[in-house]
Amino acid sequence: MTGRLKDLIWLDDGGTAEDRRLTRPAIYVLLATVVLVLGLNWPVMATGVKSISPIWMGVFRVSGAAAVVMTMGLASRNLAVPPRRDLPIIVSMAVFRLTTVFILVFTGLQLVPAGRSSVVVWTTSLWTVPIAAVFLGERMTGRRWAGLALGITGVVVLFEPWSYDWGQSDVTLGHGLLILAAIVNAATAVHIRGHRWTMTPLEAAPWQLVGAAIIMVTLGMVVDGPPVIDWTPQLVWVVLYQGVLATGVAFLAQIVILRNVAAVSTNLTLMAVPVVGVVSSAVLLREPVTTTLAVGLLLVILGVAINLLSDRGAPHDLGPPSEVV
Repeated sequence: MTGRLKDLIWLDDGGTAEDRRLTRPAIYVLLATVVLVLGLNWPVMATGVKSISPIWMGVFRVSGAAAVVMTMGLASRNLAVPPRRDLPIIVSMAVFRLTTVFILVFTGLQLVPAGRSSVVVWTTSLWTVPIAAVFLGERMTGRRWAGLALGITGVVVLFEPWSYDWGQSDVTLGHGLLILAAIVNAATAVHIRGHRWTMTPLEAAPWQLVGAAIIMVTLGMVVDGPPVIDWTPQLVWVVLYQGVLATGVAFLAQIVILRNVAAVSTNLTLMAVPVVGVVSSAVLLREPVTTTLAVGLLLVILGVAINLLSDRGAPHDLGPPSEVV
């Protein structure tokens, strides 16, 4: 790995701020790539869980990502043994942000259409606000309350309670699992925000991924037994897309972006991910884009945007990317 690329990705003490700058066109291309990769990932995930159980799908995803990040770490000589102080956050990320969130999302995708799922899970930023207020003492401003109310209204619209058949227990369960995944992801984001890092978040990433892989393999063997999979070219592509592109490469790309663009601006741009998720699911999986889906998506995006803008100028340390799904 060249020194230039190392300075762009790894949060070490080498290089200057100027060394780590990318040109504006390069940043736009990188941002657009991340949005497309993560947005297209929703129909890809929905296709994968038809043939692979949620737990083993999670195993393949985190294992592929671990291989990518470990390789980058070894190539750049930035693979460090985690100090004791950072072990709690590493365990939190492995158990909750990766293992729990992925299993909840993959299970929910078996019950809820991919496009709708992408919007529901995107509410992570909404749940971060009240959790941070309780555990970090962050002030709940009027703008934050408004954003939270708009976002929750969007979730209610997506759920369509006025026309909902309450006998469809699977649909209820699916939405519940996806909302729970967003809340768990938000809780770990608050943990990250409140943690004082000894090692860099990116240096911790390989160990979180390896830890999650070990946990998921154990769960998979206990719950599902050894995987019996009818491998097809399409399924191989799905697994590679999950582990290499949607997790490993997208994670590293977001790190580069966060080192060159303000976190608020980055996250505002990444709000295009559920839009791409809805559109790509409609095109690739023939999922209908209903009026309620469009309205719910708009309300969620407005709610998240208001909360992100209310964080502008907040003194948060640079942490790992918020998008893991």
